[in-house]
Amino acid sequence: MSDLRLLTDKVAVITGAANGIGAAAAQLFAAHGAVVYIADIDAENAESVAAAINASGGEAAAVTTDVRHPGEVERLRGRVVAGHGRCDVLVNNAGDWVAVKDLVQGDPAHWQALYEINLLHIFSVTHAFLPAMLEQGSGAIVNVSSIEGVRGYPQDPVYSAFKAAVLHFTRSLGVDVAGRGVRVNAIAPDLTNSVQSDFAAWDPPEWADQWPKWLPVGRMGVPEDQARVILFLASELSDFVVGQTINTDGGTGAAGGWYPTTHRPNRRWTNRPVDA
Repeated sequence: MSDLRLLTDKVAVITGAANGIGAAAAQLFAAHGAVVYIADIDAENAESVAAAINASGGEAAAVTTDVRHPGEVERLRGRVVAGHGRCDVLVNNAGDWVAVKDLVQGDPAHWQALYEINLLHIFSVTHAFLPAMLEQGSGAIVNVSSIEGVRGYPQDPVYSAFKAAVLHFTRSLGVDVAGRGVRVNAIAPDLTNSVQSDFAAWDPPEWADQWPKWLPVGRMGVPEDQARVILFLASELSDFVVGQTINTDGGTGAAGGWYPTTHRPNRRWTNRPVDA
C-alpha cells in the first residue's frame, strides 16, 4: 500500500460491516487513517472485525445495530457523537436480497422486508447523520446499491426497484447537498463473493474455469474490489464527483448481455450464452 493515507483523522460509519464488502471497507478505511464504527446486526463478527483493526494499529468500534429500526439508528448516532463528536464519512452498505422471488411468488410481507433493508434504512441512517455533516460543511456519503438497480432483473423486480431507488436517491440528494460541502455517490456491485453471495461455496468445482466466460474482467469479484472504489468516493480524490454511481461489476453492466466466448475462434463475443 502506498504511504498516502486518504482518510487521516476522519470518522467513518459503515453499516453492514461485519462481513463482506463492509468489512473490507472498514479494514481499508482504518489502514488509511480513519476511525471506523462498524454497525451491524451480527455482533460477533462486528466485534471480530473491530478487534482485528485495533490489533493492527488502527482504531475501530463495533456497534450492534439493526438499521431497520429508527431507535437503533439513533442509538448508533449517539454512540458516534459521544465517542468522536462527528461523522465525516457514512457508508450505507447494509442490504440483502432476503429471498429471490418474482412478482407472482412475492407478497406484501416480502416486499416490506426488501424495502426495510435495501431502501428505508438508507433514508433513516442518512437522515440521522446528514444534518451534522451539513452543519460542519463537509462529509461524504457512499451508498452501496447493486447492478440489478441499473439493468433489468427479471428474477425479482421488486428488489431491483429498490436498488434503482437507491441510485436515484443518491443522484437527487447529491445534487442538493454538494454546494454545502457534502458529497453523495454510490457503487453498483455485481458478482462479488461474500457471505450473501458465496459463489466459491455454491459453485461446483468444475465451474471454476467458467469465470472468463461470465464477465469481461474474467474473474470473480472480491470484497476488496468494492472497498477500493468506496475509499475513492469517501476521500478527497473524488471531490468533483457528485451524485454518481460507479458500476463495480467487472464489466457486466457495460457488456449489456454480451459474453466472452472461447469456443468460436472467429468470434470473441456472443449474446447467446449457450455458445459461450
